[in-house]
Amino acid sequence: MGNRKPSLSFWQIWNMCFGFLGIQFGFALQNANVSRIFQTLGADMEQVPGLWIAAPLTGLLVQPVIGYFSDRTWTRLGRRRPYFLWGALFSTAALVVMPTSPELWIAAGTLWVLDASLNVSMEPFRAFVGDQLAPRQRPTGYAMQSFFIGVGSVVASALPFVLAKVGVANTAGPGEVPDTVRYAFWFGGAVLLLAVLWTVVRTREYPPEVLRTFDDATPEGALPAADAPVPPAGGGLAWLLVGVAGLVAVAALDLDRMLYVLAGLPLGYGLLRLVARRLAPQRMLATIAADLHAMPTTMRQLAVVQFFSWFGLFAMWIYTTAAVAQTHYGSSDPQSAAYNDGANWVGVLFAAYNGFAALAAIVIPWLARRLGLRGAHLVNLMLGALGLLSIAFVDDPRWLLGSMVGVGFAWASILSLPYALLSDSLPAEKMGVYMGIFNFFIVIPQLVAVSTLGFLLGRVFDGEPMRVLMLGGASLAIAGLCVLRVSRPRSA
Repeated sequence: MGNRKPSLSFWQIWNMCFGFLGIQFGFALQNANVSRIFQTLGADMEQVPGLWIAAPLTGLLVQPVIGYFSDRTWTRLGRRRPYFLWGALFSTAALVVMPTSPELWIAAGTLWVLDASLNVSMEPFRAFVGDQLAPRQRPTGYAMQSFFIGVGSVVASALPFVLAKVGVANTAGPGEVPDTVRYAFWFGGAVLLLAVLWTVVRTREYPPEVLRTFDDATPEGALPAADAPVPPAGGGLAWLLVGVAGLVAVAALDLDRMLYVLAGLPLGYGLLRLVARRLAPQRMLATIAADLHAMPTTMRQLAVVQFFSWFGLFAMWIYTTAAVAQTHYGSSDPQSAAYNDGANWVGVLFAAYNGFAALAAIVIPWLARRLGLRGAHLVNLMLGALGLLSIAFVDDPRWLLGSMVGVGFAWASILSLPYALLSDSLPAEKMGVYMGIFNFFIVIPQLVAVSTLGFLLGRVFDGEPMRVLMLGGASLAIAGLCVLRVSRPRSA
């Protein structure tokens, strides 16, 4: 039978996932209100995706680094919990500062701090489930995280709407963020810090030497814990040349400057490969480059699913406020009462899809047992595609709540089932770094989104943000079809 990890009780899993409620409180406030803050401070609609670049870029840079170091950390607080705590402290400070920003550049800079800090806390939480739970309980652990994400997001997304209903001012002078948004961010900072502290205080971690003794430390078919060889420089040079060619093309054709970000992706990967060849194999960059090059087949297959899933989500987060305000409330002016009413209703819609996600998180473990992990994820992504596409065909904004049912199921599934599919193929000693590398396939589609959506909106979609939402729905449908390519795991 081997040395199996002991099963944890419901309340033990609850405690280890509770901090995710606070982290998602911060993300939900950001997703529902940052575009509004940017437009209030003077950003044009086509500028907004570029200002959002902090979200994916900090994830790309921070998560693998935090994963690498947390795999090698052991303190009185444990392995992952020190990162939970420090990330929460800086996230709380950023939430306090952002809605009081007097200038657009200050708000944009604060978003960088907020996103980097949230990523410091979030990345170890994914590895934490893999560390603490046996493979048979991991779907439940990730579903529990999805539940807390949904609950936290419901309250956070709806806060400005609720505050407006109780009499807090929902409009402000030019260049000023309404009180509804400011108070919501301040309350969110307190919730984030307290929720993460709960997990830090109420959980324990296995020391590294104990983790190595469990029979899931190196799963069948997984890579060994030993360092993979650093990939050859030739491939790095090829990626570098592709990136340089892209930069030259954007400059020569006078294309949207955000397309430089898109060209920078292969350029950055090529540089990583070339630099890694000059470093000792045990150095951080060399290890990350080697593990990225040698990642398991399941991770490669899931990368495609993640790309289309998160491209669709990012299109929704950036443009739902503008699309609903323009199409359903008849205003594109962020100073108007109609626009702010529409923006508040989007907060309610975002709260609704997160509420449905919390309910879906209860259903998903049952659905996974009936259909398998792959089948359940396919169904949920298709529901999300239908929900997002339906926004364009609903006349009464109140009925958009129905659209959010499908989005909620997709959101809960995206936050849980890919990690359950992945974790069975990862060695325990590299759980953190591989969860961080897996985040590449969340942030790369976001970088593609911020570098292309503004261009598409202005050049292809005639300035109609609703068409961007339809593109997002199509992307979720493609992600669902790509699930069929993922290898069937033992637990699926």
